[in-house]
Amino acid sequence: MNLLIKQSQILLPDGSFLLGDILLQQGKIAAISEQIDPVDTSNTEIINGVGLVLLPGVIDPQVHFREPGLEYKEDLHTASCACAKGGVTSFLEMPNTRPLTTTQAALDDKLRRAASKCVVNYGFFIGATGEVLPDLLTANPTCGIKVFMGSMHGALLIDQEEILDRIFAQGRRLIAVHAEDQARIAQRRQEFAGSTDPAIHSIIQDNQAALNATQLALKLSKKYQRRLHILHMSTAEEAELLRQDKPQWVTAEVTPQHLLMNIDAYSKIGSLAQMNPPLRSPHDQEVLWQALRDGVIDFIATDHAPHTLAEKGQAENTQVPTASEKSSANTIFLEPATIPSGMPGVETSLALMLTQAMAGRCTVAQVSRWMSSNVAKAYGIPNKGEIRVGWDADLVLVDLKEYQPVIRQNLLTKCGWSPFEGWNLTGWANTTIVGGNVVYANGKVNEEVRGSALKFT
Repeated sequence: MNLLIKQSQILLPDGSFLLGDILLQQGKIAAISEQIDPVDTSNTEIINGVGLVLLPGVIDPQVHFREPGLEYKEDLHTASCACAKGGVTSFLEMPNTRPLTTTQAALDDKLRRAASKCVVNYGFFIGATGEVLPDLLTANPTCGIKVFMGSMHGALLIDQEEILDRIFAQGRRLIAVHAEDQARIAQRRQEFAGSTDPAIHSIIQDNQAALNATQLALKLSKKYQRRLHILHMSTAEEAELLRQDKPQWVTAEVTPQHLLMNIDAYSKIGSLAQMNPPLRSPHDQEVLWQALRDGVIDFIATDHAPHTLAEKGQAENTQVPTASEKSSANTIFLEPATIPSGMPGVETSLALMLTQAMAGRCTVAQVSRWMSSNVAKAYGIPNKGEIRVGWDADLVLVDLKEYQPVIRQNLLTKCGWSPFEGWNLTGWANTTIVGGNVVYANGKVNEEVRGSALKFT
């Protein structure tokens, strides 16, 4: 079936809006005009877009969907359904599954799983290890190499400069770094051992730990002129470093969590606020916002990293405290080192950012650039991220007038909770389209739709 979306506000690549119609045929955008009359009404489904805004589908460039090996937290199907509900039409997934995605065989296995399970488009990173395996340079298709400089254990942790140097020296593909200084983290973990205050996590993995690692990654990138991407930048110091010294081949991202939550969240939701790198101060938030608006930070990723409530030290049958509640009465206080870091995010990211746009903190066009077009450009994903004739029909219709709260029972992520529970948001997906097919509408996922493997130029 062709799809004809009638009379929505269509975001054009130049940032302006057109009140008009858009025709989708064979998975592509066939026409954009003030008015389009279907030639074959028997083969055309018409979607009423009156009062809605049409945006490019979100490309989330950093997620952890836990399959294979950790499917009790999340799997490719449940996570992709959560993506569809959140207006995310494509994702790039990280290699810390079981087994690790460090070989062509492991990458092929993920691609096979995704082809059978994912209702949105998908791509996968290959993970670097200290051995610098041959597949690191030859595995395809992959969006890039993931390097954990800290906050990791086992084969994926690479915290020695000589090994990092060897990785940066070989090949040309993009290197994406989790930039935290593992030696500093280990030292401070000993200093603050025994504390059960959730906020100690941000003190142990402090701003200096992040800055040290980002400085090292930037040094190696400049040494070899190697394409570098800095994942989930969290500190004012890192943002100012890049403002002063950002080669054209370097990009950076920030999460909605680091923009919208700070260390005060520990007193409200306890261990649910624990992530890596940790939440920072209100000052860090403001500097990150300015860096994002100025283009120092290029785009947004969620770092969707679900864990069960039990793993987070929360009772399964209790409600997550809302932003207005000051205590973490439902939390069993444990040493942060014993609690897994991470939180879900794909369902709420677009609505969170569009709510900020409606509050005047940015524009809708900026949100789309940060969550769609800039991601596609950075990773060389062709024909995605903008609404253009001939480009892929990955789109989301959103309602910017109605506000709805984040409610746990409405979430599709398998872990079943959100750190933003109770937040009242606008810009929720009304209809999500992947490859010209409606994958989410009327509050339901069309589980017959399947996404496609992303290509990277």
